[in-house]
Amino acid sequence: MQDFIVIGGGMAGLSAAARLSELGRVTVLEQEEALGYHASGRSAAMFAETYGPAPVVALSRASAAHHRAAGCLSPRGFLLLGGAGEDAAFAQEMAELGLEEISAAEACAMVPVLHPDRITRAAWHADPQDLDADLLLQGFAREARANGAVIRTRLPVTAISRSVQGWKVTAGGELFEARQLVNAAGAWADQVARLAGVAPIGLQPKRRSMARLPAPGGHDVTGWPMFMGPGESWYAKPDAGKLLVSPAEADPAEPHDAFADDMVLAEGLARYEAYVSEPVTRVEHNWAGLRSFVRDGALVLGPEPDQPDFIWCAAQGGYGIQTAPAAAQLVADLVAGRPPELDAATVSALTPGRLR
Repeated sequence: MQDFIVIGGGMAGLSAAARLSELGRVTVLEQEEALGYHASGRSAAMFAETYGPAPVVALSRASAAHHRAAGCLSPRGFLLLGGAGEDAAFAQEMAELGLEEISAAEACAMVPVLHPDRITRAAWHADPQDLDADLLLQGFAREARANGAVIRTRLPVTAISRSVQGWKVTAGGELFEARQLVNAAGAWADQVARLAGVAPIGLQPKRRSMARLPAPGGHDVTGWPMFMGPGESWYAKPDAGKLLVSPAEADPAEPHDAFADDMVLAEGLARYEAYVSEPVTRVEHNWAGLRSFVRDGALVLGPEPDQPDFIWCAAQGGYGIQTAPAAAQLVADLVAGRPPELDAATVSALTPGRLR
């Protein structure tokens, strides 16, 4: 008999396992053959403290110390661009993200492939940083294992039922039992809840696609910032000497092994091309991931109100990697009955009771 079964071996599940393994015996069940196979392994991860709604910003700020100590951060910076007719959207986003306006010429100096005749406005912030998602994920896995947690892969969950002492979970033909069940199943979190007889939270997975391009014009892109158009209609980010470009779509989808939609990708690349002087001549690779949201856009963390041995760690949206340390700590604090480090209003805005 375990103290916790964690369903999901992505960033949410492994970070929760690391913190909960300090409280008791943990088993993690992952349906794929590798950890972080879905959204956690497909993100162009950045750490930007001002990105997202207020509860997400609070989690991100509370996660910063962990990211720095783990060596997961490296300088990048962020550049917002605007073209003709985009002043209103540009100004709104610049204010929301706390950016400083710079000249179009300064922006073109940062990213030499920007088209000087098409960039009418630009804004910049030096603080956003690259976040090494795999380093963070493996660090949580090591912590959990060091505390005795068992992490199993290739075990899809097919049945969940109540037992006298807590929960029984059938996965990959094996039976597992624990006093408490942690739902960290990403896009599948509502399906897991239904298996357990718990009301779903209204989770909506949304697809986001990505293309990897050769360095435009043969430039060294290493020092370029992340850059995007207003309204997050596309974004681009250097990665290992290449350039990642996303149409930044948020198209509703059912839980599945996501793949890029060719037409959506082409439209996004065209939006990117409108700002640059180098056309896209080749896509080396493309992929997609599912970012899962509830109606208010914040994460869902902690025990189900009327079934406190069923614990949510879900709805990470586009913020799950940068918020993982503080999100997992909040889950552990709530499970242990400790006062959370976050303020009461933020905790209330993150716990599942707000959705009931």
